[in-house]
Amino acid sequence: MSQFLVSSRMGCSSTNPEVSSVAKKRTKRMAMDPVHKEVLRTLRVDLSEQLLVSDGVLPLLYQEGILTAAQVEDILAESTDRKRCLKLLDVLPRRGPKAFGVFLRALDDFAWLRERLLQELRDRTCTGTATAPLGAPTSLRGSSSTTEVACGLPDHVAQQVPSERQLSRLASVLGDEWESVAMDLGVSSAALFRCRADNTLCCRDAALAALLLWRRSQGKNATARRLQESLRAAGIHSAVLQDVMMA
Repeated sequence: MSQFLVSSRMGCSSTNPEVSSVAKKRTKRMAMDPVHKEVLRTLRVDLSEQLLVSDGVLPLLYQEGILTAAQVEDILAESTDRKRCLKLLDVLPRRGPKAFGVFLRALDDFAWLRERLLQELRDRTCTGTATAPLGAPTSLRGSSSTTEVACGLPDHVAQQVPSERQLSRLASVLGDEWESVAMDLGVSSAALFRCRADNTLCCRDAALAALLLWRRSQGKNATARRLQESLRAAGIHSAVLQDVMMA
């Protein structure tokens, strides 16, 4: 048995360009948005001093498949709350593009920390410190309109309140991420439950109901820019809303 394992490992270690290429693509798909990584790094000290990760945070991250059981055990094995939080912050950036959004959802009992993270994210994505979205026209790189580059939308579009038709198009592509987006927009857990209960057979209809509820509650503040922030927080590429708003 041991000889078989050794030979198997030797066989797998040989250089195969196709396997290497697939592995690189898979790693890229699993990477957290660099902006999200930077936000976590910037607020690392504040989070480690105030966040109790064992109180609801780790259970949700495990439930949503962000952390494995082994990773949860490793984090809980740390001797203090601060060390547990720091361990989590070391692991999260390697847990894929959805990790940041689910982490925000897990901060229900630490709303002030979630707001700090969101504010830091807004500052970075809408002040020109973030890179231009993939696929953005070359003319936008280095443009004086930093908000347009960072948010992926021209200023006049970013300030618009999305129409019901536009929200319907967005709802059709959100999939299971719609709850993360709606929660980040400020839709309450009770309202999300109603949206799910009223639309048990159609995820798109549930997502649209939540988006319309957000638009009604926020009025003129329910802008495309605010929606873009929540999409980014959920790990959804800015090109999604660009397609919806500029079609």
